[in-house]
Amino acid sequence: MPQAATASAAERRLTLSELIDWLVEDGVVARAPAEQLKKERRYWRGAQHPLAMIAGEKWRDARAPHKPLTLDALAEWLAKRAGLEYLHIDPLKIDFSAVTEVMSSAYASRFRILPVALTPKEAVIATSEPYVREWETEISRVIQRPIRRVIANPQDIERYQVEFYNLARSVKGANRGAAGASGLSNFEQLVELGSANKSLDANDAHIVRVVDWLWQYAFEQRASDIHIEPRRDIGLVRFRIDGVLHQVYQIPASVLAAMTSRIKILGRMDVVEKRRPQDGRIKTRMVNGDEVELRLSTLPTAFGEKLVMRIFDPEVLVRDFRELGFSDEDHRRWKEMTERPNGIVLVTGPTGSGKTTTLYSTLKSLATPEVNVCTIEDPIEMVEPAFNQMQVQSAIDLGFAEGVRALMRQDPDIIMVGEIRDLETAEMAVQSALTGHLVLSTLHTNDAPSAVTRLLELGIAPYLLNATFNGVMGQRLMRTLCTHCKQPMQLDRAEDRAAWDALVSPFKSTRPSTVYKPVGCLECRMTGFTGRIGIYETLLHTPAIKQMIAAGADLAAVREQAMKEGMKPLRVSGAMKVAAGVTTIDEVLKVAPPVRENAG
Repeated sequence: MPQAATASAAERRLTLSELIDWLVEDGVVARAPAEQLKKERRYWRGAQHPLAMIAGEKWRDARAPHKPLTLDALAEWLAKRAGLEYLHIDPLKIDFSAVTEVMSSAYASRFRILPVALTPKEAVIATSEPYVREWETEISRVIQRPIRRVIANPQDIERYQVEFYNLARSVKGANRGAAGASGLSNFEQLVELGSANKSLDANDAHIVRVVDWLWQYAFEQRASDIHIEPRRDIGLVRFRIDGVLHQVYQIPASVLAAMTSRIKILGRMDVVEKRRPQDGRIKTRMVNGDEVELRLSTLPTAFGEKLVMRIFDPEVLVRDFRELGFSDEDHRRWKEMTERPNGIVLVTGPTGSGKTTTLYSTLKSLATPEVNVCTIEDPIEMVEPAFNQMQVQSAIDLGFAEGVRALMRQDPDIIMVGEIRDLETAEMAVQSALTGHLVLSTLHTNDAPSAVTRLLELGIAPYLLNATFNGVMGQRLMRTLCTHCKQPMQLDRAEDRAAWDALVSPFKSTRPSTVYKPVGCLECRMTGFTGRIGIYETLLHTPAIKQMIAAGADLAAVREQAMKEGMKPLRVSGAMKVAAGVTTIDEVLKVAPPVRENAG
């Protein structure tokens, strides 16, 4: 009995009073507000963790007054105080199927703990109660491996206890009967997250829950694409975040197939057809009520259908050009091209370089009630009420050229052609511009000057190009540094100076004394980057360029002349972002093509 009493006394939960005393003792909080809180909450007895109560006071760290005492910051402080490691729970890095086998949901809830990793050598368990350890021996004996405790945010533990175990139950349930979803015929135009389709039976509800959960996490993590990839025995789910793919989950192959069927149904695609690629789209809502569009694309592979969902946030259409990364000079030159009553304006760059966002934002600003804006796209990227949008239908021979020909009979003022791929489409764009319309389109070339020579190579006569060409803009997207953790760095090492010189060569540019480097924090999921921004180069159709086009347009000469007339190459545009502390030299070198040595 005495031993049991001693063990019981050692097992205790943290109290508000002792945590406040420790914070004062460590110089984190001033004594006066600490004593005031103790007095106000003297008789407080609630389910809320005392750290959450302190975080609610929105105090600032007395040791670094600019730093707020968030719940994560307090949990990190507690970990150091207790001599344990601190862990920020990132759901995208946790194998929920494995960790939920360590203990039951009821057991985890009883002790306010959460398994976060399971390896052959150990199990990692997150807790916010460092002095409650009675569960440790029992769990270690059951799973036959040692336990490593870490401290985590108590609210995260509580949240993910519910989500991980519910999700694991859904995947298990779906794995037992995943095929039922394929017979649905009730197509939804607007999918409400969390609301099950009435025609689904109990097993199908598991799939609904897993798909809803997948979308919710993709939205929370700022993913631009969701990849669902079948393999022989398991399915992979990957998110593209800030241009980089992250493997986030492994799901049983049968569940993955049912998820794909569920998403195809919602996207009004043929569920039975799995031998040919298909396209679809879904409009759904995030938890906060904001609408989001998802563009779907399937591809038959060796182990089943691969599904990619591209996420389009309607907010990009109302962004200011400065938010997209335009400098004042870029914006001035772009407006000079697009505010003419007629002519051809091109945007060039590889897939995923932000061309669509630039064109949609431009069209949105041009689409006043006085003009008729029509588009022909493959496929329609984002549905916008201010435009009249038409989609290419190859099955009925409705291509870009045929679409432009049809739009010409619709009394348009501004036409957007999704992409100029061949001579026929290019000729229709030229004819539209000749007859008094403003035509915007995209072209896949390496940089802006290459677009001029590409049109000539396609077969457009130089005199027709000179009569219609307004200009072209080349662009790329690059990751931006996290504003919460980026740190200044002196360009004092030889290799850093060489990297800067490679960035601006062959131009002579003043080397900045300080640039910024990525570090990594909770805000950026330890990557050092949050979001992306564009870099641009704009080539205007000037009299000198006009003469070169008439003479056959040598690419090197066009590039040199454009730079003489104020075109900043992509790398130089990126160097300006580096000097402004927006991104890094490595990011620019990675995405922007080198300036040709013969550029002068």
